[in-house]
Amino acid sequence: MNKTPASDVEIPTGKGAGDENFPVGSFLLPRKLRPHVAIFYNLARATDDIADNGELTPEDKLSRLDRFEKALTCNVMGDPDLQKSYAVAQSSEDTGVPVRHSVDLIHAFKQDAVKLRYNDWDDLMGYCALSASPVGRFLLDLHGEDPAGYPSSDALCNALQVLNHLQDLRNDYRTLDRIYLPGDWMAEQGVTVGDLDADATSPGLRAVIDRCLDGCDRLLEDARRLPVQLENRRLRMEASVIVRLAARLTVLLREGDPVAGRVELTKVDFLDCGVRGIVAGLLRI
Repeated sequence: MNKTPASDVEIPTGKGAGDENFPVGSFLLPRKLRPHVAIFYNLARATDDIADNGELTPEDKLSRLDRFEKALTCNVMGDPDLQKSYAVAQSSEDTGVPVRHSVDLIHAFKQDAVKLRYNDWDDLMGYCALSASPVGRFLLDLHGEDPAGYPSSDALCNALQVLNHLQDLRNDYRTLDRIYLPGDWMAEQGVTVGDLDADATSPGLRAVIDRCLDGCDRLLEDARRLPVQLENRRLRMEASVIVRLAARLTVLLREGDPVAGRVELTKVDFLDCGVRGIVAGLLRI
């Protein structure tokens, strides 16, 4: 993917598309659209890195993120530190895809800067509506798909976000003091922050994790409708692969202990889901 040089406002972690759980701008997508996916991802990565920096104050994070947002929405160019925002604005002009998807992501990262706990499942889903759903909506718009596919896309993206949170449960708490679990479910099970800093998952925390995975299963039921709704064959294959990867990761998280160590998809999982997803996408089944 193309990389715009980092600016003084950025705090790069060194993460890139290859570090993500699921394909970003993969070969399945049309070649002519991949540069626009890269531009969208580069801004998302830069702003996410700001929110996830453990050394910046919340005020500093908000200030930096606000500059990126204003560069997107105020149609004023010229600050060399904000090239990634300008690139998204130009991509939007070239493709007709609105910048609001990137703006929503920045709002999610602003929320990350100041909000460390979530009251309940609906509260967590509200965060996912900003931090995850815009990614799928951007891809649907970029491919000229019907917005009627938004609900299924949202379900897939929100499930992916929760699964990622469960993978990073202990690390998010230890490094950023963030807990992406419904607080009411934790209270019902007597789970405290100490459970997240342990060497293994406690029975109470296991019950909360499994309840989150039940929520992911419900989301994925809705998400399975997405591939057949899509007209673009390549995007249909991509979506079909990702639905299968998400379902597989859900199983692994039920079987594994995300507190003891990060639960991850294997190369075999990627190969198996990839082959089956591509075939299903081609056949539109």
